[in-house]
Amino acid sequence: MEIILASLIFLISYFFIMMDKLNRAVVAASGGVLLMAVGIYSADEMFTNYIDWNTIALLFSMMVLISITEKTGLFSYIAIRFAQKVRGSPIPLLFGISILTAAGSAVLNNVTMVLIFVPIILKITKMLELSSLPYLLAIIFASNIGGTATLIGDPPNIMIGQAVEHLTFLSFLVHLGPVVVIIFAVMLAGIYLLFQNSLRRESSDVEQLMAMRAQDQLVKTPMLYQSIAVLSLTITGFTLSSFLHVELTVIALAGAFLLLFLTDKELAAEHVFAKVEWVTLFFFIGLFALVGGLEEVGIIDELARAIVVATEGDYASTALLILWVSGTFSGVVDNIPFVAAMIPVVQEFETYGMYNLDPIWWSLALGACLGGNATLVGASSNLVVAGLAEGEGERIPFLRFMLYGIPMVLLSLLVCTIYIYIRYLLPYQGQL
Repeated sequence: MEIILASLIFLISYFFIMMDKLNRAVVAASGGVLLMAVGIYSADEMFTNYIDWNTIALLFSMMVLISITEKTGLFSYIAIRFAQKVRGSPIPLLFGISILTAAGSAVLNNVTMVLIFVPIILKITKMLELSSLPYLLAIIFASNIGGTATLIGDPPNIMIGQAVEHLTFLSFLVHLGPVVVIIFAVMLAGIYLLFQNSLRRESSDVEQLMAMRAQDQLVKTPMLYQSIAVLSLTITGFTLSSFLHVELTVIALAGAFLLLFLTDKELAAEHVFAKVEWVTLFFFIGLFALVGGLEEVGIIDELARAIVVATEGDYASTALLILWVSGTFSGVVDNIPFVAAMIPVVQEFETYGMYNLDPIWWSLALGACLGGNATLVGASSNLVVAGLAEGEGERIPFLRFMLYGIPMVLLSLLVCTIYIYIRYLLPYQGQL
């Protein structure tokens, strides 16, 4: 009976999360409360055993750091200065804005990056009488691809990194960075080939762009320099965390509260906390509770067993199946609940004799993050871009986006398949 109840609560909650008609944090948290109410687990078990507070604390810390730095206008200044450096030339502008978005998404947050760059690129393309579509597509794809490269770039990676202790910030960069660079290059080449006729400026008049005062975007107060210094220190700390033997969560919390302390006179903590995405944090808490219910009644064990049976326990088949399943599902449903459900499944593989799970973790991360490029609902940043563009009269039709998104994801997964097979699976098979 407990198995049926836990399954029903999970599936109904997941359905309402996918429908996006109700607040997803309320839905997920309500599912967790229902699991307690029907006796699947106690409140103490939920808060102690199933909610990953390290992940919640890491997300909170990054939100604080980004919200304070964003107030300084630093990101807008960088984007405008770059556009002026290339004098509005369409192709360098496309490549440059893509690189800035990808790099920013890797070390900060992809939703923040698109919120900064999309209004600016819409303004610049309108000035230069260029089609905005190739630039908007490049920003969407670059944000999801760039976020795949690091532990903090995309929520699924944060969840995986917190669940597997030895997968550090540097591990993600070393193992996912190379394939992300390849996929990013493929993406840029694809957009250039598809839109090369649109990437031509008939008029050479760039006076309006060059007249923009980028420095007006900057708030030149101590907060600007404090933000740059603390953000740089925090990212450096992430990179060196394995050598320093300090947890990422501790580094992130230290950076967030140091910046709050330093900037308190200019920006009160109350205003910073008001900008924190509490809905996202409570959504994560609810998801951990929902998946904990499945784990409590043994459904996670059965899912792991089913995957092992489907692949007949073959290590290579299991890794590649996880890659393609996660890539496919993440294109049509939110990748966060999917990864939350898959983490305990992958952990269970150890009981079936699969002791080196790292390639499977990389497969899950790559599939979940890159799959979000398939549709407008595949990732939060996609919807943000579509909303901002529509507000400026530049609507991105759902089906038209799929015409570019699905081939992009298929190409990405194909590149990942080759990469994972050559780098991890061939050497493993050679040891057998």
